[in-house]
Amino acid sequence: MARQPVVCILASPNGRALYIGVTTDLGRRLDEHRRGLSTHSAQYNITRLVYIESLETAPDAIAREKQLKRWRREKKIALIDAANPEWLDLSAQVH
Repeated sequence: MARQPVVCILASPNGRALYIGVTTDLGRRLDEHRRGLSTHSAQYNITRLVYIESLETAPDAIAREKQLKRWRREKKIALIDAANPEWLDLSAQVH
């Protein structure tokens, strides 16, 4: 069975550094970030999942990831604020 593609945004504890990515295995990807297997995440301590968006297909998810990466920081922050105003770690929602 195919897994649901998602676009996610992870943040550093102070919210200054953001990471936008796409995956079909969010639990594995979060683990990789937390273990420092991503150089960017390790350097900036990007470990909190603050935004998740499920999409129908992998090409849709990749297109959305590219769109979000082109946005200015202010627009990314507004997206997170609208979905998760407290910037809570949403990791518990990952199955």
